[in-house]
Amino acid sequence: MIFITLGSQKFQFNRLLQAVDELIEKGVIGDEVFAQIGYSDYEPKHFEYKQFLDREEFAEQEGKCDILITHGGTGAIIGAVKKGKKVIAVPRLAKYGEHVDNHQLQLIAQFKGQNLICGLDDASELEEGLKFVKEHEFDAYKSNTKMIIESIERFIEG
Repeated sequence: MIFITLGSQKFQFNRLLQAVDELIEKGVIGDEVFAQIGYSDYEPKHFEYKQFLDREEFAEQEGKCDILITHGGTGAIIGAVKKGKKVIAVPRLAKYGEHVDNHQLQLIAQFKGQNLICGLDDASELEEGLKFVKEHEFDAYKSNTKMIIESIERFIEG
């Protein structure tokens, strides 16, 4: 199952939803797909969706999925990789009115560089991204929170 989550900021991400619809129509995606579309105004034709999910609904959809497709939001990416999900991240781009700037390109590049996700530059690459995640082994997410806390404690004590 594929779960798409587009966050809760007041930006649309119609391009990504349209790309998924096109791949379902072409027969590239045969899996069940469910999306949390946020503020997007494109209404998917070939998969179920809801504008927003509460915590329980979100956890249920994320728990069921094998692949999570998302925007370049840090929370969505980290939440999914912590649970061992295969993540495809596509950046929202300012030129399409999807965000105020292109910082998601850098965020996605960082996670991709650590071999945690499949990071794409554009929704047009989604077909290749789906093939990639089905074959690729990603590294497990390791939090550095403990290391940061210990470093701060040493600084304070010392």
